[in-house]
Amino acid sequence: MSPEQATNQPLWIQDRDTVIANDANVEWRYQTRPDYSRTNQFLQKQSKYNHLEGSLEAIVQNLVRTFEMEASYKSNPQQWISIVTEKFRMITNAGPAYTAEDIVEAGTYNLFLGDTEQYKSSEEDFESSAHTFHQAFPNGFLWELVEVLSGPPNVTFKWRHWGNFSGPYKEHAPTGETVEIVGISIARVNEDLKILSLEHFFDTSSFLNKLATGCPFH
Repeated sequence: MSPEQATNQPLWIQDRDTVIANDANVEWRYQTRPDYSRTNQFLQKQSKYNHLEGSLEAIVQNLVRTFEMEASYKSNPQQWISIVTEKFRMITNAGPAYTAEDIVEAGTYNLFLGDTEQYKSSEEDFESSAHTFHQAFPNGFLWELVEVLSGPPNVTFKWRHWGNFSGPYKEHAPTGETVEIVGISIARVNEDLKILSLEHFFDTSSFLNKLATGCPFH
């Protein structure tokens, strides 16, 4: 794909950094644009899949990364360009359907994980959950698309989420191991490739159990 063709694509399916650079008058959660330069360095070294620019795989990966960025850093869901805000719903493992406003209030980790022995979403808020996992994965908890299983309008895709457990997780010391989650998601999109709904399927207990294996601090 030529540079001219790339710029003709809708902004939300372009590279995440391009989206950030071109988003004007955004209400950023931390009053500044997010900086993914360090994350990009680790992605470049650790990614297993390098999708051809302009391919369906690259487009879906860009769209999901834009959504993740907006969910993490844009405090006004009316300014999210990756979704149809009024219609959008997110579901994990056949659980409740959450709106973009729910994500802004609680954060994706809390809505993904719920209440378990290792993590209690009901006792966390957006900031505390973000701090907990940023502390456990100081080099980032990276995400990439593995493969697209079916195309629009119901885009089914496999993905991997991974990071080096090199910081403390609550009362557990880091193990230094790479923690990886593999899951499948279905993104229902409109004709403009904006997300109407996201449904995720992955083993949340396995992820949390790996974080709870570190020796407790005394």
